[in-house]
Amino acid sequence: MAKPAQLLTIEPANELKFQGPFRTAVASYMRLTNPTDHDIYFKIKTTAPKKYCVRPNCGLLEPRESQEIAIVLQPFIFDSNEKNKHKFMVQSMVKPDDEDINLEDLWKKYPEKLMDSKLRCVFECPLDSNQPAQATDGSNAAAAAPPNSKQPNAAAGNEGNAQFSNAQFNAMSNDDELQSEAALLKEIKKLRDNESVLRQENLQLREQIVQLHMEAEGRAKEQSSSAGAGATAAAKSVPVQSVPVHYQNPYSPPPPQLGRIPSMDTLYALAFAIFMCFAGVLIGKSMFSESSK
Repeated sequence: MAKPAQLLTIEPANELKFQGPFRTAVASYMRLTNPTDHDIYFKIKTTAPKKYCVRPNCGLLEPRESQEIAIVLQPFIFDSNEKNKHKFMVQSMVKPDDEDINLEDLWKKYPEKLMDSKLRCVFECPLDSNQPAQATDGSNAAAAAPPNSKQPNAAAGNEGNAQFSNAQFNAMSNDDELQSEAALLKEIKKLRDNESVLRQENLQLREQIVQLHMEAEGRAKEQSSSAGAGATAAAKSVPVQSVPVHYQNPYSPPPPQLGRIPSMDTLYALAFAIFMCFAGVLIGKSMFSESSK
């Protein structure tokens, strides 16, 4: 596929205007349009990344799709005599066939397919009525040149400015990559430190739990042993009176002997009494019969 001269249509095409005063944040807008039949990735860079907030700064445009980019200039002290050579670059690339490729690695993997467009920043600040209106941008040096300067010198200056601008963007890209890598390494180191701290705290908590269990078991044993010793001491403190086994109080009545088996003497006496009763009855009958005769 042939490499197009320009992938995206940018409005405005050459410069971004920021209207002052710059005591508060000032916004300017850029519109990107994809006039092709392909999906186009885009990425926006600037020579002063700390002074601007770009939303969104990268993305994907489908065929015939447009995207508005908000560029917010942070507050600063404006000086009309200062030459603020801030520039923006819009990089674009046709979406490759590799759909699994990471967007961050896309710009490094296919540098030959990158297309870029540059825009300069113009600061317009309202001045007092007795002062002439001024605009500061990257072209003030060319405007301040004498009118009799030669055309070849101007062309050479433009080529030198273009090379300097490309060097600025390349240095900015390298700085961004180095800063992002350093930030990632710092974040990884911080996470590892946090992980080690959490592991140490976990070990300390486990040791404390084991110590608490041991202390609880020791207290339980001490309480059980002290309770047993107290019961033994109480039992020893109660005096035990030595009472004879067969002792009986002489003043108490004899206990009833229920269910006691009679001895042999008692049986003999009972049989003799019965015999005497029968004998008495027989003698009485014989004497009564003799008297009646």
